[in-house]
Amino acid sequence: MKKYDIIVIGCGASGVFIANEFTKNNIDANVLIIDKGKIIEERLCPINIKKVERCISCNPCDIMNGYGGAGTLSDGKYNITNNFGGDLFKYIGPKEAISLMEYVDSVLCEYDGHTAPLYSTTNSDLKTTALRHDLHLLDAKVRHFGTDRNIRILKHIYNYTKDKIDMIFNTEAREIEKKNDEFIVKTNKGIFTSNDLVLATGRSGSRWLADICKNFDIKTYSNQVDIGVRVELPAEIFKHITDEVYESKIVYLTSKYNDLVRTFCMNPYGHVVAENTNGIITVNGHAYSNKELQTENTNFALLVSNRFTEPFKDSNDYGESIARLSNMLGGGVLLQRFGDLVKGRRSSERRMEKCFTRPTLKATPGDLSLVIPKRQLDSIIEMIYALDKIAPGTANNDTLLYGVEVKFYNSKIEVDENLQTRIENLYAIGDGSGVTHSLSQASASGVHVARRLIEKYGTIEA
Repeated sequence: MKKYDIIVIGCGASGVFIANEFTKNNIDANVLIIDKGKIIEERLCPINIKKVERCISCNPCDIMNGYGGAGTLSDGKYNITNNFGGDLFKYIGPKEAISLMEYVDSVLCEYDGHTAPLYSTTNSDLKTTALRHDLHLLDAKVRHFGTDRNIRILKHIYNYTKDKIDMIFNTEAREIEKKNDEFIVKTNKGIFTSNDLVLATGRSGSRWLADICKNFDIKTYSNQVDIGVRVELPAEIFKHITDEVYESKIVYLTSKYNDLVRTFCMNPYGHVVAENTNGIITVNGHAYSNKELQTENTNFALLVSNRFTEPFKDSNDYGESIARLSNMLGGGVLLQRFGDLVKGRRSSERRMEKCFTRPTLKATPGDLSLVIPKRQLDSIIEMIYALDKIAPGTANNDTLLYGVEVKFYNSKIEVDENLQTRIENLYAIGDGSGVTHSLSQASASGVHVARRLIEKYGTIEA
């Protein structure tokens, strides 16, 4: 049994920035970070290194777990805004939330060398054009690093912090107890104790974290689940938008059901990828800054927000059941041409051979109407026709739809303005807390708690 002042469980975006802030300020405390995934150099998805064509359900998934968390192998896109990506501002205040996100941005740019472009949707002509067609472009500043540069930045942060912070990987935290003001963390590699404990497990730790909250009688509140598809089309169709704002968060209220549909995670010249969450294969997208790694396509998600009323509370289970159905029918990710979908026929290997849009992910041609509920599918189709008005070609027959894409939101944990739970010295941060839903806000939450703990423990003079 080894004793620490502070233990952080999870080394995603929030855990990375806790470590960076502790190191930068030379905190006078012994700190341990535990993660069930691998160190960054060993995070290699078999699909990405061309060993397999389809997801083989690695446990844990290298896309979702390990140093840097799910954001490591993402497209390195940081949205500086309170308009989406979480509710951090409700806890620490709107100005402080933006200030912390801008600080995170400055840290990342310093490690990057200040070369990544910063985009802004403010005062964009696109906003006016979108409004004319009942589409709403949300304001945000967007810093895009790309998957390749994002990995390099995180490697720099790891090398900067590894001598100050103890970090152990391939280590699963199984149980937590508190005795005599001391937390006891039981793992597959031994038992560790600490005075302060920070839960930073990300979305992949949702089930485990729910059990911890139940054991400690910490209140949680059900969150939404977003269900949809990943759209892939020739990059030229959205070029006039992505060249100007890169990441366009466009929201549409459908006329048929009055449902909110939004674009999410736009990846110009990017790749569609599979990811494994709790054994369920879903779809996502990445983009690289290196032009040699770019494709001829742009991809983005179209997500329909689902909020449930009493007595139903298991929103994530609902999303998982739909994803499992896709896995059952397609052995993983399903793929369908938009033209086939609206004509009520499945996409077959023969039809895909004639498709002018070349898919960037090996997926099973099929029929998404057998997987996605009618209401959500109708809303997605209506949104595609709406987007076609500002980006002609979106509703082309050869536009590709991958399914399903599900955004699981952890139940929101009851925390105070310091992101501390009702249990003294027990904190919940990042996407695992349900408070944040983005890289920028998750990172900012790590900085926020790190500064509280630096005030508590003090610093060592250099």
